[in-house]
Amino acid sequence: MGAAITERSASYMKGIHVPCLTWFLDNVTQDIDWNLQRRHIQFLIQSGVDGVVIAGTNGEAVTLSRDEKSQLVQMTRQVATELGKPTLPISVGTSGQCTRDVISETILARDAGGDFALVLTPSYFHFAMNPDAIAEFFEEVAKASPLPIVSYNFPGVAAGIDLDSDLLARLGQNSNIVGVKLTCGGIAKVARIAANFSHREFVALAGQSDWLVPALSVGGTGSITGVANLYPRVCLRIYDLYTSGKVQEAQDLQLRLAKIETGFGKGGINGTKWVVAHLRNYPEGSWHCRRPYPKFNDLERQSWVRKTVEPLAKLEESLIDFVPKH
Repeated sequence: MGAAITERSASYMKGIHVPCLTWFLDNVTQDIDWNLQRRHIQFLIQSGVDGVVIAGTNGEAVTLSRDEKSQLVQMTRQVATELGKPTLPISVGTSGQCTRDVISETILARDAGGDFALVLTPSYFHFAMNPDAIAEFFEEVAKASPLPIVSYNFPGVAAGIDLDSDLLARLGQNSNIVGVKLTCGGIAKVARIAANFSHREFVALAGQSDWLVPALSVGGTGSITGVANLYPRVCLRIYDLYTSGKVQEAQDLQLRLAKIETGFGKGGINGTKWVVAHLRNYPEGSWHCRRPYPKFNDLERQSWVRKTVEPLAKLEESLIDFVPKH
């Protein structure tokens, strides 16, 4: 049942993809703020990103219902179409603690208009998830999924489970597992994947943009980065500079980005939403994560995050007319 990569999704495995934040109303039930959600998706797509990820970690996937995920994907496809980009690749976080449920979510993602399923290793029974169990999970999902699978390696949210190079080499042999997002900083994994697979077979994408240039230098094909929720054009500019052969310029801009990305990493998801909302003039209170994620109310931390992140704001603004070459 494994699906071949369609023309619509063929460009997914390169460039800058953004794990879209999910915005909620500041009320008791914390319903999705659909007006603000549309506004943010429009900003991302108009910026020229190479793809949008719905229900990723930054999108607070574990707090979203199946119906909400479906509506988010449908809205993203609708906005992309309205903006003249109907084939924009959309990836959907289809993670869960049960193989059956993950497969079901890949079907939901396909039906809603998604192109790829971004699948995190189940970790509730982490003590039983040895390499064979992990590999078999991904292989079972890939066999049944109507969408190509991108494995998602993020030990920080998966009880420390880390997909090593041997395991990734096994997954890369599966025709319906087409890549991995590495939110582990594993630059050596990128190199080993590039050494063993062509880009049409299996690719590695950096899980943060502060090591985009290093990843590209050893065969990576891009990044899925939360920073692109605020600075998409800066990320795209780095990618374009490097792939155009302007390596030194790319490195210089990479260093500037690395300095500010620490604000996103240490700020957490609530800090990221707070600074994006403030710098993009989103409504008061729109930045709160769904409970029980704590509110980002510490004034000292707010000041530090803004001071750390804000230096690239003028550069992002100056790139308003920048059109990616790739």
